[in-house]
Amino acid sequence: MDFFLNDEHRLLEQSVREWGAREVAPHIKELDRAHRFDPRILPQMASMGLLGVCVPAAYGGAGMDYLSLGLASEELEYVDTSLRVILSVHVGLNCLSLLTWGSEDQKQRYLVPQAQGQKIATFGLTEPAAGSDVRGLQSVAIRKGDRYILTGEKMWISLADVADHFLVVAWSDLEKKRQRDPSGLTAFLVERAFKGFSSGTIKEKWGILAGNTGYFKMDEVEVPVENVLGRPGEGFKIAMFALDQGRYTVAAGATGLIRACRDASATYALERKTFGVPIAEHQLVKEMIAQMESDYQVSRLLWLRSGWLKNAGDRNTRETSLAKWFSTVASERAAGNAVQVHGANGYSDDYPVGRFYRNCKGAVIYEGTREVHALMQADYVLGYRVDRPTRCELPPVADGGSEA
Repeated sequence: MDFFLNDEHRLLEQSVREWGAREVAPHIKELDRAHRFDPRILPQMASMGLLGVCVPAAYGGAGMDYLSLGLASEELEYVDTSLRVILSVHVGLNCLSLLTWGSEDQKQRYLVPQAQGQKIATFGLTEPAAGSDVRGLQSVAIRKGDRYILTGEKMWISLADVADHFLVVAWSDLEKKRQRDPSGLTAFLVERAFKGFSSGTIKEKWGILAGNTGYFKMDEVEVPVENVLGRPGEGFKIAMFALDQGRYTVAAGATGLIRACRDASATYALERKTFGVPIAEHQLVKEMIAQMESDYQVSRLLWLRSGWLKNAGDRNTRETSLAKWFSTVASERAAGNAVQVHGANGYSDDYPVGRFYRNCKGAVIYEGTREVHALMQADYVLGYRVDRPTRCELPPVADGGSEA
């Protein structure tokens, strides 16, 4: 494993960092305060190739590797979590699932326009009464001839009121639903334009206020059989695969948030004076900043390892789970300490650390709670959990992932 970024990686990192600082950072406080999603961000991200960053050029993407997806995620969340969320759901959860499990027809109809940024995509798994307990889903898909009739509601969906395409998981076998047998779940590609589809925005969020989050309802939505992703009954496997990719982007993003907390705290500590000296000279302030630095370096190494394994075509569910668990818990710690370093000023919106603190909390809940990942890691060590091969695996990059 090579810990040095190649020229393409460094150029991407620099480009996203400069774009975020120039185009988003000056306005993000206003957008956050107004609870307003700025749709103009999407075509800008598309023009930089970010909406298809690791999708092969043959399918309209930028043709970069999975480390590039992580680098972009880290840089986007450094500016604001809402930016990274776009990459997580559009690329991580949806596009990479299509790339891996989709038919050639599905890739041409959906993946190509998504990778080019012409269409925006997201993922629909969570429901009002089902989150970590996927078997508790209530959405159903009834086969009628060459169609499935989908009925149900999905909740806490990023880009719910923005996306054109939705990867939806629902029960296609009602007997298996009663038995809570996950082999009765199927994944579907649903378009906003399908009759019976409607969505709404959640306005009472506590964090990620500049991002669009909502719900969507399916009232007897007719979905052609050609829009089944994978095979009937593979919905659970596809959902778990998708979460592997989403967790990777969350881990990299949380790493960017830790760095943002570190940088803001260091700047403030050098400027703010108490007892006649900068607070940077106080040992307990140094301790908090040192913890941020330690957490940043460890988190970055963990997601880089996952990305390197993805590039090589190796299964990385265990490593990605650990990266997501560690980095999100560490980002919560970093944000709390950043507010503490800023003192009373940290409790106001005059400084960005309050926004960091509100934004960080979601990541220890979505894509598998911190408790779920703690149990997963224990089960790996104890031998209770073993990852088995799936029918479809994430394609390795052309160079085998030799550069990290």
